[in-house]
Amino acid sequence: MNNKPDFNQNANKAATAPAYFSVWDLHAYYGESYIVQGVSFNIHEGEILALLGRNGAGKTSTLRAIARLASPALTHGEIWLDHQPVHPMASYEASQAGISLVPEDRRIIAGLTVEENLQLAQIAPPIGWSLERIYELFPRLKERRKQEGTTLSGGEQQMLAIARALARDIKVLLLDEPYEGLAPVIVDEIEKTLNLIKQQGITTVIVEQNALRALKLADRAIILDTGLVVFDGTAQEVLDNDKLRAEYLAI
Repeated sequence: MNNKPDFNQNANKAATAPAYFSVWDLHAYYGESYIVQGVSFNIHEGEILALLGRNGAGKTSTLRAIARLASPALTHGEIWLDHQPVHPMASYEASQAGISLVPEDRRIIAGLTVEENLQLAQIAPPIGWSLERIYELFPRLKERRKQEGTTLSGGEQQMLAIARALARDIKVLLLDEPYEGLAPVIVDEIEKTLNLIKQQGITTVIVEQNALRALKLADRAIILDTGLVVFDGTAQEVLDNDKLRAEYLAI
């Protein structure tokens, strides 16, 4: 357990919001456990950022704090999306502002078909992609639209989770371990989809244990170690740096 830092020392330091998406000096706790210890980064519109690090580095906690979930508790820091402050928002307000988190367990709703899962996401505004547009991107979901969502394969459930996010009017897509348990050929399909989403101007932050796959997909990379940013640069820089990968990613 770490002692909580004195934030007064930063009282005169103003956060500067970039053109699109900014995370500035985030600090978050699970109870008394100090998990996120001053994480900051900027992302351009349509960029893919790989958020990497060993188990326990604070990656998922950072995503959850950005999505404004109640746990971990964000105690300090700012989040800006397209010049709009997100840090004062509740999770549903952050979702309405355009931030969507696809968690590792995907959260497919049992008892509902594929199409019903998508329709449920569109009950309240802001509504995003139409079902027709979603099915054009995910033809496999169209084939299975009347099938119960929880009976899909792991890869199909991941597609449905991403499609459900797109059913909302999103600007930033947060993906937590999207390749978990998937065969390489299915990962190829997911990555093709993420590149197509990128072309639509949607910004993506991906947390993934398969760091090499994530780095080859991403434009930029952030590496966390015990809740701290230890690297912020291009994905190619990480791919080219054997020492950095060995020390912080064990690859």
